[in-house]
Amino acid sequence: QKIKDSMRVLLPVLLSKSHDSYDKIRAILLYIFSTNGTTQENLDKLIQNVQIESDSDMIRNWKYLDVPVISSFVAQQHKYVRRDRSKEETFQLSRWTPVIKDVMEDAIENRLDSKDWPYCSRCPPTWNGSGAV
Repeated sequence: QKIKDSMRVLLPVLLSKSHDSYDKIRAILLYIFSTNGTTQENLDKLIQNVQIESDSDMIRNWKYLDVPVISSFVAQQHKYVRRDRSKEETFQLSRWTPVIKDVMEDAIENRLDSKDWPYCSRCPPTWNGSGAV
């Protein structure tokens, strides 16, 4: 069942003394994932009210994994173009393919953009793809 007001469900968990700080961080991350990001001031209020200032980097660093932690960050960030996998054979329980699979396949095939991936070196032109480099 879809939750209509997730903040009303989240606040009692965050304000409870029986949950440790890591559980509260997980709850905040689940809230951020479900709402596809939050505002900077809302995140600051959550972190301040729950008193996890020292561990707030655990939440903010998800932006480096292309998770829209702050809603304004989504507009600035370049999104990775996904491959069309509609014709691939999948298992019955498979629902989606992670972005890292596309990135790794593009790295193997030498198709990563050097602006987005400056630390990935290009394979020599004589390489035939028969082995890892």
